[in-house]
Amino acid sequence: MDFIDSKETIEELINNNKMVLLYFGSNSCNVCNVMKPKVEELLKDYPKIKSYQVDVEKSLEISAAYNIFTIPAVLVFIEGKEIIREARHISMQDIDSKINRFYNMIFEE
Repeated sequence: MDFIDSKETIEELINNNKMVLLYFGSNSCNVCNVMKPKVEELLKDYPKIKSYQVDVEKSLEISAAYNIFTIPAVLVFIEGKEIIREARHISMQDIDSKINRFYNMIFEE
């Protein structure tokens, strides 16, 4: 996941892609450091999702704009709207199930 630190760039990505996952975390957060590789592994099953990481310590304005109060947080935007939001105690099985349902509808081949 690439780091992103511009609110304008995030809004552009959300509006120009069918599915975008934003991962909010921090290097000083142990839970974040454990969750990030799990989220990256999950994303391998969904190659059409654009994914980016926001470092909350360096991007307070972005964190505030997206109402991030606890980390780690995963936000998934589908066709410009926030559809999935998981924070703090994230069940990878739950998030996989939610993403899978929408992913298959949007990217039906």
